[in-house]
Amino acid sequence: MKKETIHPAKHLTGGLDLPGDKSVSHRYAMLAGLAEGTSELRHFSAAADCHSTLACMSALGAEVKSDKDTVRVTGRGLSGLKSSWRALDAGNSGTTMRLLSGILAGQSFSSKLTGDSSLQKRPMKRVIGPLREMGADIRARDDNFAPLEIRGRKLKAIDYKMPMASAQVKSAVLLAGLFADGVTSVTEPARTRDHTELALEEFGASIEKDGRTIRIHGLANANGGGKLLGKSLDVPGDLSSAVFFIAAASLFPDSNVLIHNVGLNPTRTAIWTYSLPWALRSKSSASRAPTAKLLATFPSKAPR
Repeated sequence: MKKETIHPAKHLTGGLDLPGDKSVSHRYAMLAGLAEGTSELRHFSAAADCHSTLACMSALGAEVKSDKDTVRVTGRGLSGLKSSWRALDAGNSGTTMRLLSGILAGQSFSSKLTGDSSLQKRPMKRVIGPLREMGADIRARDDNFAPLEIRGRKLKAIDYKMPMASAQVKSAVLLAGLFADGVTSVTEPARTRDHTELALEEFGASIEKDGRTIRIHGLANANGGGKLLGKSLDVPGDLSSAVFFIAAASLFPDSNVLIHNVGLNPTRTAIWTYSLPWALRSKSSASRAPTAKLLATFPSKAPR
């Protein structure tokens, strides 16, 4: 039997690139499929959930090409998606199922959304409810669980006050609002991640924010004039993944770790409130998803 000896680390040094943020990758993929033209999404997440979203958008007619961590999506426009001959498989991704429900509710065709055995046990009623208020025709097992049968139809704008904070519910309603007549608003009881609002603005949707209320102007029925446009975007690195390396660097004297492309979304940065040894370098705000290089250091032990 082969034996290996593992010696404790004395310090941690080097640089690394974080995996692309899953939440942002999902939203960029969906909106790229609804946009006109080709979007290039660099540093796209390798997570299976995000590739379930890509597979669903491909089944709905978007052209998807992947090359390592770069994904190119040629969209079909807000009214250009087509019905899939098979059920759309969200795999284990609740984000895919809940957000895509909002998009499919406003189409001119019917769809079936399913997933693995675990996903089929997760509740969907909190998304189904507000979408039905918009006029959506959604049928679910026990009125709560996947598979979902969604018969696309014309939607109406609503003013939805969320009973509990949920970024996914908010996102589903805002995405459905793209296909509604008028202005759809969502009011949150507490602030949640705002990746969907930022991504919608990035692709050209008209978004208004007033405190915890977000409004979106419907585009699909704006006399044919509303549209999203393909974009060239970098997916920010996942800050939550950076925390492991920051914590590791804090354990060892003389550590020095440079982490590239760290996402700085304010709704994801509660970790900044902790006193850990880091410094932000080279902030970038080329898109609505700002990033920075993050240097995590730990000084040498003070002499006794």
